Amino acid sequence: MNTTAPNRLVQARIAIYVTFFICGLVLAAWVSRIPAIKQHLGLSAGELGLVLASAPIGLVLAMPLTGWLITRRGSHPVLAWAALGNCAALPLLALAPNGWMLALALFVFGFANAAMDISMNAQAVEVEKRYARPIMSSFHALFSLGGLVGAALGGGAAAISLAPLPFFVWMALGSSLLMLWAIRHLLEVQPVASGPRFVWPRGVLLGLGLIVFCTGLGEGAVADWSAVFMKQEIGTSEAVAALAFSAFSAAMVVGRLSGDALIYRFGPVVMARAGGLLAATGFVTTLATSHPEVALLGFVMVGLGYCTLFPLVFSAAGRVPGVQPGIALASVATLGYLGFLSGPPVIGLIAQVTSLRVSFAAVAGMAVVITLLAGLLQVKK
Repeated sequence: MNTTAPNRLVQARIAIYVTFFICGLVLAAWVSRIPAIKQHLGLSAGELGLVLASAPIGLVLAMPLTGWLITRRGSHPVLAWAALGNCAALPLLALAPNGWMLALALFVFGFANAAMDISMNAQAVEVEKRYARPIMSSFHALFSLGGLVGAALGGGAAAISLAPLPFFVWMALGSSLLMLWAIRHLLEVQPVASGPRFVWPRGVLLGLGLIVFCTGLGEGAVADWSAVFMKQEIGTSEAVAALAFSAFSAAMVVGRLSGDALIYRFGPVVMARAGGLLAATGFVTTLATSHPEVALLGFVMVGLGYCTLFPLVFSAAGRVPGVQPGIALASVATLGYLGFLSGPPVIGLIAQVTSLRVSFAAVAGMAVVITLLAGLLQVKK
């Protein structure tokens, strides 16, 4: 039975809100200054692509280790070190003198970011258990909001010609100060003496992993290909094309902020089924029109469809019987990130052989798969 004092629980909830916000903020701060880093180091598009691949390598390697550390040490100390490490790694990206050193710095950054991601979700699972009602979606809303703020600050820094290094230093310092406050108020979770280091998804975990794989693939497709689709298939200007991802991201934030109340009202299974169908409908709407405003509405529908799926799966994975939450979260998150990272190149390959419309139709089909697997979200400890 959880007997955490009400005031302590509220402080922990606010601390995790701050943590999710910082995670999104720091990641977006880096992404927003990639063009400046590319220009500073004189990297070609191909060289930049190879360098950027080091971050996902660090991310994938961090997940099983983080899950095991959470089980052995508890999510509090793991999150503390991972979050501060993530902030500290940000300036290293601007200090790299060449592509090789940038790749090494990105490996460290990706590793720390993934460790922070898994451990903060493990903390969120524990807080949600103590509240005994859905609150996971609002945590993920703060991650999305942090991303929007980080991107806006990065754009503003670029507009005033502020170099990446001072921008990253200020972002790292501010984020670290906020995290030092948050770390003091995280929950202490009793570690487990023994158990596996990593559990490859099978059974319920495999089904939950497939849900986030399909979701991550769809989110990756929108992130990397929505603007290309708008310009190439709809015939918009670059400025209008860029609105596609903005519309999608804004819908994700709004949907996640309202997601907890909807999950409480309708339950996780209904929300996941509705989300998968809404995302599929959004893709079909975008594919079926030649009008930019209708296509943008389609991307809004996709964002609203996907917005609660990661929170729902992480919440369910943390309650799977017989598997420690940290191990379970690392297991399903690995498939989710695999979908997000593999989606864009797969979309490109399909588009090369057929067309971008066929690629998006395939992603819509995978959104339908989510509705078929939604029943697995009804997990009871």
